Amino acid sequence: MTTSLFDLYKLGVGPSSSHTMGPMRAACRFARELESKGELEKVHRVQVNLYGSLALTGMGHGTDRAVLLGLSGNEPATIDPAVIEATVAEIRATKTLKLAGRRSIGFYEPRDLLFERETMFPPGARTRHPNGLRLLALDTSGNRIAERTYFSVGGGFIVEDGMDAASVGESRVMVPYPFHSAAELLEVAQAHGLRIDQVMMANECARLQEADTSASDEKLAIRVRAGIDAIWETMKGCIDRGISTEGILPGGLNVRRRAHRLAERLKEKEASGQPSDPLAPLDWVTVYAMAVNEENAAGGRVVTAPTNGAAGVVPAVARYYERFVQGADHDGIIRFFLTSAAIGILYKENASISGAEVGCQGEVGVACSMAAGGLIAAMGGTNGQVEHAAEIAMEHNLGMTCDPIGGLVQIPCIERNAMGAVKAVHASRIAQSELEEHKVSLDQVIRTMYLTGLDMQSRYKETSLAGLALNVIEC
Repeated sequence: MTTSLFDLYKLGVGPSSSHTMGPMRAACRFARELESKGELEKVHRVQVNLYGSLALTGMGHGTDRAVLLGLSGNEPATIDPAVIEATVAEIRATKTLKLAGRRSIGFYEPRDLLFERETMFPPGARTRHPNGLRLLALDTSGNRIAERTYFSVGGGFIVEDGMDAASVGESRVMVPYPFHSAAELLEVAQAHGLRIDQVMMANECARLQEADTSASDEKLAIRVRAGIDAIWETMKGCIDRGISTEGILPGGLNVRRRAHRLAERLKEKEASGQPSDPLAPLDWVTVYAMAVNEENAAGGRVVTAPTNGAAGVVPAVARYYERFVQGADHDGIIRFFLTSAAIGILYKENASISGAEVGCQGEVGVACSMAAGGLIAAMGGTNGQVEHAAEIAMEHNLGMTCDPIGGLVQIPCIERNAMGAVKAVHASRIAQSELEEHKVSLDQVIRTMYLTGLDMQSRYKETSLAGLALNVIEC
């Protein structure tokens, strides 16, 4: 039982998987549960309380908007980003929303949407994660119809209070090659003479076969590859939109989009006939990563990889492989995503991918590790080299805090994705150049990352109460 690639890489909207996508999914689930139980017509009012990091940085991350959209029956994977502004504006102007897209109820801010900035966890909750929200439905007499407490645990994953956060997203299908650690992954691959991507492919096919028992292995593999292609096409579209778009990002910091200008300068250099710059491919990696995260900061369509805040690292490195690595082909892209997903699963199930829980090492650090291992696989490296590259990448992201200025996924997040992508390329080059034996294992660095995150002061974990978020304003 392990998480699927398609749970880890999923469509959403910016700016945050934990603060935007997670709350939207929780609110939507709450509304649809009311509908499925036939209680929708009884609801007169809904109250939402946000706690911890959701309360402290929710405004900058668009959590308030996400809740309105979710209660209205919208999901991050299907909502059209182009209608978000108008939908939210109408709700606020009329002070009315259609619960689950059907029943009109009054919704008044801030009465019905409370940012509990002085309270870390919902009172009485059994789960202890700093991204908590409580939803309460009341009838005309103020009597409680339903109440649910959810936690947004990173990457768009949500858990109801009392559930095991580490198991969320795990499939109940018995896969042929289960693994719960990097050591187990390497062992099962070696025992069956498989690459890591082949292990993942077999497991993904098994998940699909549960719903279609008559499908052949070949047809199942074609469907998995088609799903990966769809993810990659969405990522490439995000890169292209980010590069082609100029202007100021929303939120009030007046951060100017830079990917377009940087790309134009690189194109001018390439067209000038001057001697080629050997580091130009890394400049393009920077452009690709920044383009994605500028789109994310603007609330556009992105793919969690494994989160929105780190969404630029994996596609930037995949585009680097496709454009600059000699012999790159479609099979390499498939290996890249299958392998990077295997690495991401190890972090999700054994540590955390939530910046509010372990700092940015759990977001950009994990994305860097995923991309480094995926790049090795794409280039035909060994399983040992994949594990080594993933370990190197995380080892040099340990302790990275999450202190976004103004609670916005802009500074330092956009540049940090560029640095993470470049670091992933370099980690893969180190792993390729050395013997496979190394002192620190991927499992050890994953455990270290998690313990480091637990030791980190909470004000450095997506609260905007310290670090850059505090000192830049003072300067």
